[in-house]
Amino acid sequence: MNKFFKRMTAVFLAVSTTAASILMPATGIYAAETAATTQNTQAAQTTQNSQNTQTTKNTQEYDWPQAPDIVAQSAILIDADTGAILYEKDAHAKGYPASTTKILTGLLTIENCGLDETVTFSSAAANSVTYEDASLGTKAGEQYSVEQALYGLLLYSANEIAYGLAEHVSGSLAAFTELMNKRAKELGAINTHFSNASGLHDVNHYTTAYDMAMIAKGCYNNSTFVNIDSTSTTYTIPPTNKTDTARNFKHRHLMLKGRQYYYEYCKGGKTGFTDQAGYTLVTFAEKDDMRLICVCFKSGDKERFTDTRSLFDWGFANFKKITASGGTISSLFTSDSYYQSPVFNKYNLKFNLKASTLTLPNNASVGNVAMGIDNNYKTTSENGIYTAHLNFNYGNNIVGTAKLTLSSDENIAAASNLPFAKDDNNSNLKQKKCIVINIWGIVAVIAAILIVLYIHSEVKRKKTQRRRYSGRKYL
Repeated sequence: MNKFFKRMTAVFLAVSTTAASILMPATGIYAAETAATTQNTQAAQTTQNSQNTQTTKNTQEYDWPQAPDIVAQSAILIDADTGAILYEKDAHAKGYPASTTKILTGLLTIENCGLDETVTFSSAAANSVTYEDASLGTKAGEQYSVEQALYGLLLYSANEIAYGLAEHVSGSLAAFTELMNKRAKELGAINTHFSNASGLHDVNHYTTAYDMAMIAKGCYNNSTFVNIDSTSTTYTIPPTNKTDTARNFKHRHLMLKGRQYYYEYCKGGKTGFTDQAGYTLVTFAEKDDMRLICVCFKSGDKERFTDTRSLFDWGFANFKKITASGGTISSLFTSDSYYQSPVFNKYNLKFNLKASTLTLPNNASVGNVAMGIDNNYKTTSENGIYTAHLNFNYGNNIVGTAKLTLSSDENIAAASNLPFAKDDNNSNLKQKKCIVINIWGIVAVIAAILIVLYIHSEVKRKKTQRRRYSGRKYL
């Protein structure tokens, strides 16, 4: 019997050790902690397999406010803080941005230059406009400060200033457009290509309402940009080295104070028009604790402003912002998607998932929010740090966004060690499956097997003893 139990104990330990380390192909992306980086993480947690759908709950739980009808062919309304998409209409349709392009030109200038730097305009910049283009009549060799140029760019939409700032930032327009495309991608654009700094028509100069909203989100979160772009009063560029008279102008956005379509919550934005693009508009608005961004493409001159106002009023009236603590976000992971893996003990992986707020309909509960992979973006790997984009989903609607990063001090956070698979061809996340193992359940099963075997052994032993005793009795 001693040998028997020794053998069974050895089997038990072997099975227990193996069970604790089983991982198989799989469903979801896993996260261990929210907010600050957590070391020596022992558990990761899976999210929904689908980015935007959750079929296990009654669809009535996901009532979304009825949006107003608009004229714009392509439009989107997002929360500038959470990234929640409150409304979209063909938001991923390719279109021409016209002068709304200039918000990225302005942002890149702010990010790469001091406001007191001097911009000297080349002949190429000064002569880049025609009589039909928006222009301040800047001459070759004329000098503005970067700050003055930014006002001329964002308020008056002067095309030659866009060209001159591009040369000032990058040395040439071609180099600047490369920077624009790189920065647009960093800000979240996924179907955008810029070929100039002003938005003049070019078949290779295109974007989408969604992408422009992502770019606008970066602009709206830059305080210098907002300070300039929200100016509703007249701005003056004094006489320069080439011009004896001052240049006075106002913002072209007609929803600012004192304009035809004044909207009290408007904080600026950018207008645009070309024959090919139609009328375009990007607008920022803020009311109480909510900051919204609206983009309207392929609209009418008047309708882009009325559409924007309708969407802002609808957004402010029907949505609320919820501060989500780490515990709240953690509660989005269900117990049946939880598993333990020795990878996280052995390799000392660190997780970082930051998401502080969600934007929900007024009657919605955070309990109905799920997490999913944002399939619009690829996972990236750099210096042992893996980054993935996540969405917080309320039914079919995105109510918040976050980035999940995974890294290791030992620099061994290989894709094979992480709780998601990576497609080497396109770097897309491939969701893994795992077997959820309750180690105590396994212990209980093995213990039951041991007990049965022990009882069976005892019964067999007693039968053998009885036969031996019976044999001796009749000898």
